[in-house]
Amino acid sequence: MDNNLVFEVGLAVALITIVGLISTKLRFSVIPFYILVGMAVGPHAPHFWIIDLRFIESSTFIDFMGRLGILFLLFYLGLEFSVTRLMKSGKAIIVGGTFYVALNFVSGLLLCWIMGLPIKETLVVCGIMTSSSTAIVAKVLVDLKRTANPETEVIMGMIMFDDLFIAVHISILTGLVLSGATSFVNVLLISLSALVFIVVFLMIGRKVIKYLDIGLNIQSSEMFLLMIMTMLFLVAGFSETLHVAEAIGALMIGLVLGESKHVKRIEHQVLPFRDFFGAVFFFGFGLTIEPASLGGAVGMAVLAVILTIIGNYAAGVIAGKISGLTNRASVNIGFTLVSRGEFSIIMANIGKAGGLMPMIQSFAVMYVLILAVLGPLLTKESKRIYDIYFVLKKRLGFGKERETMK
Repeated sequence: MDNNLVFEVGLAVALITIVGLISTKLRFSVIPFYILVGMAVGPHAPHFWIIDLRFIESSTFIDFMGRLGILFLLFYLGLEFSVTRLMKSGKAIIVGGTFYVALNFVSGLLLCWIMGLPIKETLVVCGIMTSSSTAIVAKVLVDLKRTANPETEVIMGMIMFDDLFIAVHISILTGLVLSGATSFVNVLLISLSALVFIVVFLMIGRKVIKYLDIGLNIQSSEMFLLMIMTMLFLVAGFSETLHVAEAIGALMIGLVLGESKHVKRIEHQVLPFRDFFGAVFFFGFGLTIEPASLGGAVGMAVLAVILTIIGNYAAGVIAGKISGLTNRASVNIGFTLVSRGEFSIIMANIGKAGGLMPMIQSFAVMYVLILAVLGPLLTKESKRIYDIYFVLKKRLGFGKERETMK
């Protein structure tokens, strides 16, 4: 192995660590920091003597590590939800999630109609705008100590529904963008085969989980981890051969193992890999972006942010009302779900791999960066925003008795 490769990877990890420490100090989402530091270096960065931050020799390796990051992110997400939890969430998922997905997807369609984008680019942008960041949302809820709030169950239900929708959407996009299919019939067949694979895999998984539990009942941590990794990579790789994104294969095996009696042990073993390779994924995405190319996407990104905030606010109000929550809790729902992150970037990568318009990448960067910063701020200040709204409403003569809530 080339010494320069090892040194470059070491520099990359050092940069990731430094910005991670900075974001921790600032008590802010780390995702935009990882992307920004990747954009600041990469192929367009200056180099001095032996310090070369262009990551030329290691770019392929970093890209592969980023792919692993996607697998671990989706696998861990599946472990957190499990099939049973998805089925038991009922009303919170179906009602709130349907409004959330519909409003955000329509916002994407409206944006692409205004921008005059082709159908493939439109579907990618709609996916980018519909996929809330589970990682950021979960972290914000914990940091703000809102996990016990009555609206949190609705938020998590809507997140789960959104993630399921995105899983299906990624499968369809894979068939449309990456398979090379040109006719409508071919695209439809590939997409249907992907959906059939997901449904059949989950059905079989629920039947065989008791046998998997027996096989995983071993004391050796090394053998236990190797068995988990074997299942993860084989399922993810096999799904790719069926034109189902490898990330969805990782999500499927995660959902199945989420039913296992060993799920806590699996989470404990996988968590370090998720955090490390996930960080490299965001950093690697930043490396592919030329900062000078972002200017052309600013207007589109700002318009998308406005549409997203409006759509999320409306979805939160509707879900809150149906669930019998207060207006303030409903506002919390909408603002908490505003953040965008990992899944939006996965969508953008599908567009890049399919040779779609380069502006999709630039748009995704601007859109994610803005909402990864703005989302946690809106969530933190949702109480103050609602108070201002209440005062304005009262001055205009529409005020009612003030609601109280944590």
